[in-house]
Order: sequence, then structure tokens, then C-alpha cells
Amino acid sequence: MITAIVFVQAETARIPEVASAIAALDGVSEVYSVTGQIDLIALVRVRNHEDIAAVVSDKLNKVEGVVDTETHIAYRAYSRHDLEAAFSIGLD
Repeated sequence: MITAIVFVQAETARIPEVASAIAALDGVSEVYSVTGQIDLIALVRVRNHEDIAAVVSDKLNKVEGVVDTETHIAYRAYSRHDLEAAFSIGLD
């Protein structure tokens, strides 16, 4: 599974509608409204790299109200569970 984190700038008045439209796309697992320089963060989870282009370039970028995107492809995931396993010293 490949995960891409997509930063989305949207028309300010349309952020809720843009977020809902993006969340409805196949391949998008989550959309967050955030503070800062960007308006939304979308998590795209697909089987291969070509699918990222299909989701982001062919669908997400064409959602009405999307002004700009920046895509980051994750190459390693860290979670609390993973970190606990990595640093476990075997004590129960």
C-alpha cells in the first residue's frame, strides 16, 4: 500500500464542499481541515504509484474549488504501535 499526503489549497468559501468532494473520491481515505498555509490535507492510499497520479492528477485536482495541491509520497510509516515494538526490551 502506498500513501500520499496531499496538501490542498481551496477557495475559502468552498472549503467544506471541497473537502466532502475529495473525501468521496476512490483512493482517498481521509481529509482533514487544518490551520496554516494550506486548507486541507488528504490521505491517498493506493496499490501502486500510477494510481496516485490517477487519483491526484485526474480526479482531486479537478474538484471544483481546488486552487492548488502539493503531493508528498510516504516511504515509511511510524505509529505508536510500531515505535513500541521497535523499542521494546521484551518486558511484559
